[in-house]
Amino acid sequence: MKILFVASEGLPFSKTGGLADVIEALPKSLAALGHEVTVLLPRYRNTRAVPVPVPTLTIPMGDGLRFPRIEEGGALHGVQYYFVDDPEYFDREQLYGVAGKDYPDNAERFAEFCGAAIEFCKHVWMPDVIHCHDWQAGLVPVLLRTRYAKDEALRELRVIFTIHNMGYHGAFPRETMKKIGLPETLFTIEAMEFYGRINFLKGALIFSDFLTTVSPKYAEEIKTVEYGHGLDGVVRNRADRLTGILNGVDYSAWSPERDKLIAARYSPKDLSGKLACKKNLLEAFGLPPETIDKPVIGIVSRFAGQKGFDLIEQVASDLLEEDLAIAALGAGEPKYEKLFRELAKAFPAKFGVKVAYDNILAHKIEAGADMFLMPSRYEPCGLNQIYSLKYGTVPVVRATGGLDDTIDAFDPATGSGTGFKFQEYDGPALLGAIQQALSIFRSDPAAWRRIQLNGMARDFSWKVSAAEYAKLYEAARKFGNQRATTSSNQPGAKSAKITPVVPTGKGSHGR
Repeated sequence: MKILFVASEGLPFSKTGGLADVIEALPKSLAALGHEVTVLLPRYRNTRAVPVPVPTLTIPMGDGLRFPRIEEGGALHGVQYYFVDDPEYFDREQLYGVAGKDYPDNAERFAEFCGAAIEFCKHVWMPDVIHCHDWQAGLVPVLLRTRYAKDEALRELRVIFTIHNMGYHGAFPRETMKKIGLPETLFTIEAMEFYGRINFLKGALIFSDFLTTVSPKYAEEIKTVEYGHGLDGVVRNRADRLTGILNGVDYSAWSPERDKLIAARYSPKDLSGKLACKKNLLEAFGLPPETIDKPVIGIVSRFAGQKGFDLIEQVASDLLEEDLAIAALGAGEPKYEKLFRELAKAFPAKFGVKVAYDNILAHKIEAGADMFLMPSRYEPCGLNQIYSLKYGTVPVVRATGGLDDTIDAFDPATGSGTGFKFQEYDGPALLGAIQQALSIFRSDPAAWRRIQLNGMARDFSWKVSAAEYAKLYEAARKFGNQRATTSSNQPGAKSAKITPVVPTGKGSHGR
């Protein structure tokens, strides 16, 4: 099958979060299963590519036209890469914004990208299925079923849309519709209107053929008011088209037995290299050498409210009274960057922070820390807790979304379990889970080793998840063929018109 991935970021070319990891690993796994896979990304600054010998694309944008070009990034691991190149939109310091603020023209940037994705199908490479990811690619199904609805070349093209994080909508003022060339007919409760704004994610939820999210539990959570971010009604109305497929991880990049970015390699049979990695981690974060005998907690994350940093702020003074150290890596909301810098300044022997996105340091934390902390308010899947398992770095997580799906609470009576979990989203619950982990680390080395080995034995590779996606693509293609041929066998009948499955009834708009 021919599958086109459309996403705003993907390794090894661009990254701000876990989406980029998925866009690297899932296509590679699908290619290994024999599928023909292409990935289309924006060409950001410093991305090397060569122009494709096709004319520039023509993309309507408000009262004018834009003319991005397609460039080729070559093939990696059996996956072909292409880029949408428009320097005015994408040759910028960061991917989505700077200093914690989104670029004001993000709607135009990613509307052009989505239009270019459809034109790419017509002029460069026609897939059987387009797999779109998050709101930045959300206009692909919308445009396909509106602007391009009568285009015979596209009539059988199916769209799968994956929600990596329901909290990010791509919502913009109503006047944005004119700027990006969307008809006013879409500004309705049944389509893309959301509390007086245009909402890219809502459009994708409504106009896509099938929906997925990145863990089974999160697929259930987003149907609720608590986790649906105002769109739970839309999700409930599309529930028959929604499935949760757990993200996998790429163990060729994230395994202590193969990792070239860490100080020493190690395995479940010989964990001695982890001590060298811990020493190296302390050096990288400027923490005292004597910390080698103390528990070290690692954090690799976007610094955002979703990730539970308000809880860390609540318990920081109590936590840092413990005899431990913390190594934190990430960037994001200025208030949390400030919080971590202030903690590092106040407790230099206990708290090390690097405000950055740094893949090498992320590997060092996974390998060198004793515990890994993810106290998320919600977590669609999460990858770092899965990486941590493989590195023998014991996760401490909140029981939500993919964190709950992937981490089993340690049971001292049986020795089963891979980490520590807390339920209530509050500071005392977080502190209690950390203190439980610290107690076992200090008092029962054998039990701690058991937890490490339990986690290292778990297999969350992409092979199983990729096979589930392949089944979904095939279902989408068959679904499209059935719809396209409805009544076409009737004498004198015309080809059936393909229309989006639009939710109706109370709550379809999610309010």
